Amino acid sequence: MTETTHGATPRTPEIRLASGFIQSLRQALIIDAFAYRPLPPMRTDGPLTRRLPKRIRLEAAHLPHAAVCVVAFFVVVFTSITTGLPQAASLVMGLLAATPIVMTLVRPLGAFWVAVAVTMVFSVVSGSDPNWPWIPATFFSYLATVTLVAMRTSPRTAGWMWVITLAIGIGTSIVLGRGQSINVGPMAFASAIALLAVSIRNIRKQAEQQVTAQQEVTAVERDRRTLLEERTTIARELHDVVAHHMSVVAIQAEAAPYRVKNPPPELEAAFVTIRENAVAALTELRRVLGVVRSADYEAPDAPQPTLASLDGLLANVREAGLSVDKTVTGAVRELPPGVELSAYRIIQEALSNTLRHAPGAGAAVEVSYVLGGLGLRIVNEAGTGDVRPSPGAGQGVTGMRERVAMLEGEMTAGELASGGFEVAVFIPVAGSRPDLAKDPA
Repeated sequence: MTETTHGATPRTPEIRLASGFIQSLRQALIIDAFAYRPLPPMRTDGPLTRRLPKRIRLEAAHLPHAAVCVVAFFVVVFTSITTGLPQAASLVMGLLAATPIVMTLVRPLGAFWVAVAVTMVFSVVSGSDPNWPWIPATFFSYLATVTLVAMRTSPRTAGWMWVITLAIGIGTSIVLGRGQSINVGPMAFASAIALLAVSIRNIRKQAEQQVTAQQEVTAVERDRRTLLEERTTIARELHDVVAHHMSVVAIQAEAAPYRVKNPPPELEAAFVTIRENAVAALTELRRVLGVVRSADYEAPDAPQPTLASLDGLLANVREAGLSVDKTVTGAVRELPPGVELSAYRIIQEALSNTLRHAPGAGAAVEVSYVLGGLGLRIVNEAGTGDVRPSPGAGQGVTGMRERVAMLEGEMTAGELASGGFEVAVFIPVAGSRPDLAKDPA
């Protein structure tokens, strides 16, 4: 059973193939052939040009334009010498041959068609030349034009220019040959070598640009993933801290009525309400923040570390070979759990970075309890040992900044003039005053 489509003539594979070739030719060399496409200035941040003086570097951006003009001038001189015509006529022919070369600066595709027209004109004028249809006057002009056009276009355009070059040579010899032998070989070979070399260069350049763009996208995605991982870690830790305190509130509210003999009913009802609200808040907290836990994540059995655990951390890094001193200024007091935990993690990460990136260096940790909050300063000297490659390098500072930003603090991190590294942090604490930390009992 066959299906017949009325109102449309079926297209054979041959017709579709020919239509595809014609469409490819139109897109490569015909559509907007004479559109204005000026040659952009050359980049001056390369390994050679960036070493030039500033004034010369600015002028070096137009070096490709000067090179094209030099080639055009060479074609004018060469044509004037080889034509054997009077001086005025030779100059006119030289300028005509150099016109498509200069046009490649502003209208590259149009320059190719002008080169074709110049070739045909010279073929008619110099029909007796043994190198016909490409006489010496047009050989170098045409070859330079197609090469410059190929450098500014795609490999597909270069392929079509070579096909048209063969068609021009064969067609002109047949139509206007008047018995001359066809001499297309030199131009076909020279243009094939030139266009192939330029196409390989364009393909390699395009591949390098794609790799560079992909590396930039990968770097952005890696930074974003690192940031999300740090936020997830912070959310997990805060979940554990807040859940612990909410559980304590619920337990104390449940046990409080039993610590008082014959408590008033109003007091019992108040404690019941407190416990119910604490349990409800704990349930909501676990439901909302629990989504950041991975499938294999387990809550730590021990409480989250605080600044009271700092001596243990320093003892561990000293055992790892890091000489570290601790200085505490101000009235030591208990701070909110989130501040204590973040401060501990920041110091831990800064010392870990010192071990990784500055082996053999000494470090100093300063903890300042000030009126408005908590100040931290971790400084290390320049490393004296060999730095081993670390696949996780570059993520520690991101995590520290995220913790500080979460607490609306300020942080600076950077290298010192001596070759060391400094991390300075200030975390504000609302109502953080030494007398508030005292037990009213």
